This record gives sequence, C-alpha cells and structure tokens, in this order.
Amino acid sequence: MKIGFIGLGNMGGPMAANLVKAGHAVTGFDLTAPMPDGVTRAATAAEAATDAEVVITMLPNGAILRSVAAEVIPAMTAGAVLCDCSTVDVDSARAVADQAQAAGLGALDAPVSGGVGGATNGTLTFMAGGADAAFATVKPLFDIMGQKAVHCGASGAGQAAKICNNMILGVTMIATCEAFALADKLGLDRQKMFDVVSTSSGYSWTMNAYCPAPGVGPASPADNGYKPGFAAELMLKDLNLSQQAAVSADADTPMGQLAAELYRRFVEDEAGRGMDFSAMLPRFERRGRA
Repeated sequence: MKIGFIGLGNMGGPMAANLVKAGHAVTGFDLTAPMPDGVTRAATAAEAATDAEVVITMLPNGAILRSVAAEVIPAMTAGAVLCDCSTVDVDSARAVADQAQAAGLGALDAPVSGGVGGATNGTLTFMAGGADAAFATVKPLFDIMGQKAVHCGASGAGQAAKICNNMILGVTMIATCEAFALADKLGLDRQKMFDVVSTSSGYSWTMNAYCPAPGVGPASPADNGYKPGFAAELMLKDLNLSQQAAVSADADTPMGQLAAELYRRFVEDEAGRGMDFSAMLPRFERRGRA
C-alpha cells in the first residue's frame, strides 16, 4: 500500500518505520524530525499525500491538524483515507472528517494508547471513529502498528474514547501517587504496599503496570529518574481536552477538573515539564499536605 505519513516525531517515526518493515511504501513529511530508515522524504505535506491510498497524521494539536488537513485534502486522490492518529479536541476531529468526506475521501480519527514503547514495538491500541469502509481500509495498517484497534463509532468517537480513557488515567495516577506518599508517612514498606494493592481492590494499570514508586513492580519511568514515558505536559494536554469536552457536553467531571489543575500546577509552577506523568509521586512527597 502507498502511504503518506505526516508527523514523524517520537510516536509517528516508529509507527512509520513499522509500516516500512512490513513492506509498505511510505512517504513522509515533518518540519524537524528525521526520516526513519526506508521512509521517502517529501518536501511538503501535500507532496507526501499525493497518490497515497492512506494518509496518516500524528500531530500536536487540533489547530495544526486543521492546517495540515487543509493542505493535504486537495492533494489526495478520491477514495483515499485520511487517518488522524493525533490526540486532539473532538470538534477539530469532526471538522476535518467533514472536510475530507466533502472531498470524496474516507476519514478516521484514530488516537492511540501505548506511548513511545508501544509505537516502537507495534503494540499500540487504536480507538477509531469514522465510517465502516474507512476503518476496513486502514485496519491492516493498525494491525501492523498496534495490537488492537477498536471501531468506536462515527467521526469523533475515537477522540471521545481517548479523552475519557486518559481522564481515568490521570485521575488514577494521582490517587496511586497519593497512596504511596501516605503509605510512606505511615511507615509502610513500598513493596508490601504493592504486594497488597496489586492483588486487591486497589488494582489498577497505574499500580500494576506503571508503578510510580522506583524499584517496585515492573520496570517503569520511575526506575529511570522519571524520564518519560508519557510526559506530564501531555497528560495535562489530555486532561484539558477532557474538560473542554465536558463543558461542551455539559458533563460534570469534578475529579477530571481537579486532576487537570494538579497537573497544571506540577507542569507550570513546579518544574514538572519534561518529567513523566508518574513523577507526581515525588511531588506529593515534597509538598506534604500543601
């Protein structure tokens, strides 16, 4: 399959590389990131999209997605599919899908979960919104880049699923970090804490697979000086998207709102930028009840 890939940073680069390894012809464009081995460099995003059967985008935010879509959609061949794997606001995802469909293209919003490790190892989870035919076209590519792809519904449903998932993740990580900080002050050994909680009702992904306490549980960014991983500023971005969506949908999300504010303080006021989102644990240890 001929694929255009726009956005070849920490996530997009490994994803494109896995497509090349599987035998697909990939033409890429990025303003700053290097081309992965085997990816043909395009001079513009429109050039990367020309004659492609599928164009995949992995971009920082909805405004950039809208700008790139305005450039590539006119260059794409009718019947091709524009598949955006960025995490953006639902309104931007739906606006780009409408624009693509008006041009005779298929459209998917298909954000991912799994981080840089998942992108590198081809173990991402894709949550896709869009028409059945577009999903069927891109599904073989999802199977190369990831371990699971869920068709969540119409355009925007993929972003809705990602936003809800990551709101749970952000809230759960805060609770996990708070619990370890409290356990420390109560004199409870961290390994004993993990042994109990990881097999009890406090079980969660943040505890069992991504434990924020160094030396406890499977290896995680906590064992590497809290180098991401999933950066705290990206968690803040996703929590802000969840609150934007909550306002738009008139949904009451007090825990999501509080989590967004705590991550805002950590990133903007407490030098948390560039650290893994699990570095909230040392943050709570430093601050006590403040």
